[in-house]
Amino acid sequence: MQSDIYEITDALLRFRDERDWEQFHNSKDLALAISIEAAELNEIFLWKQAEDVDLTALREELADVFSFCLLLAHKHGLDVREIILEKIAKNTRKYPIDKSKGTAKKYDRL
Repeated sequence: MQSDIYEITDALLRFRDERDWEQFHNSKDLALAISIEAAELNEIFLWKQAEDVDLTALREELADVFSFCLLLAHKHGLDVREIILEKIAKNTRKYPIDKSKGTAKKYDRL
């Protein structure tokens, strides 16, 4: 999986660099792009049942969100696999199975 993340990131960097877009990819603008693309992801669900989502639109919006996330992580030298596994470990402590299984309550309300 890690090699897949590197391969995808390398492809994104090549695409970006061929167009001389790195100048626009500061941390603030990448974070804003993630937020905007996430809003577009939300929009495809607006006013419809979740199961009625357009899968083509879902794929495209997820790709946009993931792409900007990978570019932001790369900009800061963050290992995506490492930071996600660290967050899972942290959430495992915050949401022990015996207290959190089957509930959507936040950890401070368990």
